[in-house]
Amino acid sequence: MTVDPRSLHGRPVLVTRASGFLGRHLVRRLHALGSHVHAVARPGTPPRPTGDVRRWHHADLGDADALAAVVRAARPVAVVHLASEVRGDRDGDLAVTMLEANTRAAVAVMTAARAEPGCRVVLAGSIEEPRGDEPPVSPYAAAKAAATGYARLFHAQDGLPVTVLRIAMVYGPDQPDTAKLVPHVCRSLVAGAVPTLGSGTRGVDWVHVEDVADALVRAAVAPDAPGQVLDVGSGRVVTIAEVVRELADLAGHHGPLGLGARGDRTGERVQVADPEPAARVLGWRATTPLRDGLAGTLAWYREHEAPAAS
Repeated sequence: MTVDPRSLHGRPVLVTRASGFLGRHLVRRLHALGSHVHAVARPGTPPRPTGDVRRWHHADLGDADALAAVVRAARPVAVVHLASEVRGDRDGDLAVTMLEANTRAAVAVMTAARAEPGCRVVLAGSIEEPRGDEPPVSPYAAAKAAATGYARLFHAQDGLPVTVLRIAMVYGPDQPDTAKLVPHVCRSLVAGAVPTLGSGTRGVDWVHVEDVADALVRAAVAPDAPGQVLDVGSGRVVTIAEVVRELADLAGHHGPLGLGARGDRTGERVQVADPEPAARVLGWRATTPLRDGLAGTLAWYREHEAPAAS
């Protein structure tokens, strides 16, 4: 089976959260392929200046009618839905917020897309979604799992060509949320400061942002992708502490690393991707070695970021 992302050349693709971490990398990839990239921003939000987006649209992602108007204007061959609110807190008070941001928005996107003949949808799911009879570990994981459930429903009942990619822990350059582990550690090391970290014992499946962008593009064109729920990760677990030590070694840092400076989040579950279905359906595997990806990320922060405060 051949999966050729070049088939998107000259064709419109609509991306939500195009100005986010993953969105920036995906938009650059689509632009390089010659795709006509359309992006969605919230009403009243100025679009991020970039020559890679052909047209910015404004819509509330919870408003199916507004999104339907955007889809009619863009007439995309695919919608890649990246907009999400990622919160790992276990607090049940977040349930409504996570439902609105991560389930309702995905349903609105799928509802809008099904009115455009032949339009495919790619949803960015999460590796934290429960498997089998596992309970979700957080309101975020529950909301993402609910969005996946709706994707299955839309595909089975309406024939919507939707694919869900359950994405592992994404890292890489140009990550705007500096509270996330890798940018926090990189910025601290560049500034000569000590990161503030938990024990670091948690095992994580790390995947480079460029590899994820490639998977998203492939999911938009692969013949057998519609109806599939696929893991996107390395299939390998590396602890947070190992990643921190790797970054310190790359930075030539030999001082304290801040491990154990704060408490660990309770209820964590090690989730590792099964990369074989994505390899079979998308012709995709993560190809960036972790050390190489971390080295490139650290180099980006050295070049672009002001020193971080300790």
